[in-house]
Amino acid sequence: MDLFSPLALGDLQLSNRVVMAPLTRTRSGEAGVPGALVAEHYAQRASVGLIITEGTYPSHESRAYPGQPGIVTDEQVDGWRAVTDAVHAKGGRIVMQLMHSGRVSHTEITGTERIVAPSAIAIAGETHTATGKVAYPVPHALTTDELATVRDEFVSGAKNAMRAGFDGVEIHGANGYLLHEFLSPVSNVREDGYGQTPTNRARFVIEVTEAVAEAVGAARVGIRLSPMHNIQDVFETDLEESKATYDAVVDGIAPLGLAYLSVLHSDPAGDLVQDLRTRFGGGFIANSGFSRITTRAEAIALVEASHADAVAVGRLVIANPDLVERWQGSLLENEPNQSTFYGSGAEGYTDYPSLVA
Repeated sequence: MDLFSPLALGDLQLSNRVVMAPLTRTRSGEAGVPGALVAEHYAQRASVGLIITEGTYPSHESRAYPGQPGIVTDEQVDGWRAVTDAVHAKGGRIVMQLMHSGRVSHTEITGTERIVAPSAIAIAGETHTATGKVAYPVPHALTTDELATVRDEFVSGAKNAMRAGFDGVEIHGANGYLLHEFLSPVSNVREDGYGQTPTNRARFVIEVTEAVAEAVGAARVGIRLSPMHNIQDVFETDLEESKATYDAVVDGIAPLGLAYLSVLHSDPAGDLVQDLRTRFGGGFIANSGFSRITTRAEAIALVEASHADAVAVGRLVIANPDLVERWQGSLLENEPNQSTFYGSGAEGYTDYPSLVA
């Protein structure tokens, strides 16, 4: 296989195997409406095989941070429609990442009465709100009945994404947010059918995925997992227990016929990740770059060695809107400026130069 060859992931037809990873950029304002700047940013990067958007909240209660886009209101749907139109006009493919923050938020950010999680356990530390840093609150532990509401919010977000012209959706089950919180025995201490054992902890992730797949078509749905990532107090330190949990997740979603499984892990070619890929049996996207840059050489090697069908790339796509063209020609790359990753304007967002203006 070749990194620059076409690929079909379910109903998603990719022109190459370089995927833009979901990247938090905080450019959608107080109302969570992506504007012209967001459309320009994504359209600039349309030559990657697939764009996965930044995590987008499907309900007000699920918002994680100021400036995050949503897919709740008609105004947000219309804003995203301008984004998808701009990407498609450049020949690109784009899916929306649906993300519920869980306990990684604050009521000053959501504007709601509570923050929710599998269990009433707060994260240590502080979060940034529009008025400054505040301690993470103790979340409300979702009741069994409330889980159905959260599941339906994911479904509503997926339907709105399709209404906005997206080619598909990705379910965010990683990085310490709500669905990931269910998978860890540290953040999930429930005593009902959604806790206590690997199979039970996997149940809600599977139920959400089943519901979204049924609503918009499994061949347009992907899911992102980050086993043993140990981030935002979602600790998974026991290899045997973690493997049992993620095996249960993948065994539960494999029969659905999803477009792809995306796994974030520092060793994508290792046994843990490759065993999950085999269990899944479908399209597989590898992402090693949460704490380091994914290089051209690594991306090429992962595909050529058949460790992945495609590779998700983050920071180099931020800095190089024409990364695929640069990589194809072994050309110099712009260096990413981390100080401008998060902000509200064009600096560090749409002003990275392409080789051909």
